[in-house]
Amino acid sequence: MTDFSGPLAEFDRALSKAETAGAAFDALLALTRATVGVKLFTFMRVDMANELACRSYTSHPEAYPVSGTKPITYDAWFNQVHGEKKMFVANTLTDISQVFPDYELIGQLGCGSVINLPVVLDDTLVGTVNLLHEEHYYTPERIALAEALLPVPAKATYLVSHSQERPALSA
Repeated sequence: MTDFSGPLAEFDRALSKAETAGAAFDALLALTRATVGVKLFTFMRVDMANELACRSYTSHPEAYPVSGTKPITYDAWFNQVHGEKKMFVANTLTDISQVFPDYELIGQLGCGSVINLPVVLDDTLVGTVNLLHEEHYYTPERIALAEALLPVPAKATYLVSHSQERPALSA
């Protein structure tokens, strides 16, 4: 088994010093790069009460900018990630094209595999961590690693980033 104590300790240090939501997600991105591997990394916040999603972090702002909201689409991907709160994995651009309308841009960025990891708090989906890499990159070993290693850091990152967006309490 690989020792991930170094990347986890660095994540913990960086997250504890994060003064902005972006810095919190930078820490999660660094952990992901050091362990699972990722070319394109985004975080989508989910507001199920209003049926909206919003990209709140991206490693590639020129291609995938942090943007306004978009309506939730109810499809098989939604049922798996939102309904069942299970990770979604596709390892070819053809498979990605069946789910994501921006598959051509994904391919242009050299990506052809994806992991969408649900972030769940109090049994409510609050967002997804989205990892993309070249085709066939997310092997069963990397998928198992993402599923085992990233959920708690993703929740911590969401909570820290969410707290950075609120005004500080005054005494």
